[in-house]
Amino acid sequence: MAAVLATATTGHKSIPLTVPSAKQTRWSPIRRCVYRPEASRLFHGAVGSNRADWQSACAILSSKAATVSQQPPQHHDAGGDAGHHLGPVVNDHDSYSAAAAGLDFVPIQLPQPLTIADLSPAPKHGFQLRVAYQGVPGAYSEAAAAKAYPSCEAIPCDQFEVAFQAVEFWVADRAVLPVENSLGGSIHRNYDLLLRHRVHIVGEVQLPVHLCLLALPGVRKEELTRVMSHPQALSECEHTSTALGLNVARDAFDDTAGAAEYVVANGLQDTAAIASARAAELYGLEVLADGIQDDQGNMTRFVMLAREPVVPRADRPFKTSIVFVARHREGTSVLSKVLLAFAIRDIGLTKIESRPHRQRPIRMEDEAGNGSGGGGVAGTAKHFEYVFYVDFQASLAEPRAQNALAEVKEFSSFLRVLGSYPMDMTPT
Repeated sequence: MAAVLATATTGHKSIPLTVPSAKQTRWSPIRRCVYRPEASRLFHGAVGSNRADWQSACAILSSKAATVSQQPPQHHDAGGDAGHHLGPVVNDHDSYSAAAAGLDFVPIQLPQPLTIADLSPAPKHGFQLRVAYQGVPGAYSEAAAAKAYPSCEAIPCDQFEVAFQAVEFWVADRAVLPVENSLGGSIHRNYDLLLRHRVHIVGEVQLPVHLCLLALPGVRKEELTRVMSHPQALSECEHTSTALGLNVARDAFDDTAGAAEYVVANGLQDTAAIASARAAELYGLEVLADGIQDDQGNMTRFVMLAREPVVPRADRPFKTSIVFVARHREGTSVLSKVLLAFAIRDIGLTKIESRPHRQRPIRMEDEAGNGSGGGGVAGTAKHFEYVFYVDFQASLAEPRAQNALAEVKEFSSFLRVLGSYPMDMTPT
């Protein structure tokens, strides 16, 4: 990401103030300054000793940079007046314009562009890590966040996408979100969001899911006419709830703890929620039935997301997640080629998931008739296009994993590494 560095120079030393370049095709530029009270005396009146003066100076500096960025780049050929060209063009800004504005432009890397008002400082050593999760307090995602990052500051989000955005926009440092359950299968929404957002998987955590039937104090199972919970939780205890005689309506809710909160907030005497024992504690509900999941080994896998990837290592078990789109000419044989690329290198696959290609869901292909004697009927075949997600047990630090990905790339029109991260080896 191109950027510029504005340098205020005095007789003593230079104080750098970072300003992103205007040539950012995807996002609008921002200006970001760093307040340094100990350096304010070097500006000789331009910046005072308080934060208000510093903010004013930042605004002036930003307006100068914006003025410069709006000027068209001036290109000089070999036959032009070289005396007026003070230096090379950097980030499509002529260095003469930069010098006129009192700014020196140097390309640097900046995080996601936000205004100063939107940015909040990243935690320093000793500060709590801010971890976003979907749901309300008492949700299983909150428990997963606590397991992944003990003593973190958990930030509840009402939707999965909000948790992704919280990381992208620096509201949170990490996000912990579910991707699959041992009974309910994959959580497709989060697989789609992994492709849409610029975040990296930096770890995983597996959490046992212990579901409970919760109701207001004094309510009996026989009085229930409705059960509410997250769709995944409803499917995970379908057989057990039927065995308990709960032949009632099942309503989907955003999350398990949210269903418990809703029952309490509305005083629903005929409605139960399927949630955790912690949710019952938080919202003052009674546990009518404990451990109602169909499988007592019920487990949900969560991924930990961050803005920057972790550095792959080869000294401990790692897992790598990728997503790719097959080339048209490879046809339906692409999966067998993926399997072969990993199999010949003794790399185990832990997951293969296909999702519809949202931008090109159907591919049309003309086919000639192949009937005997030339009597076949020519036509247009319609093929569904898919995006494939693959998890494999190897680190990108290993040459065998690098070679396997190089082979996969040969017959893929798109390949992206979602993350190479340590496997969760903790006891459940």
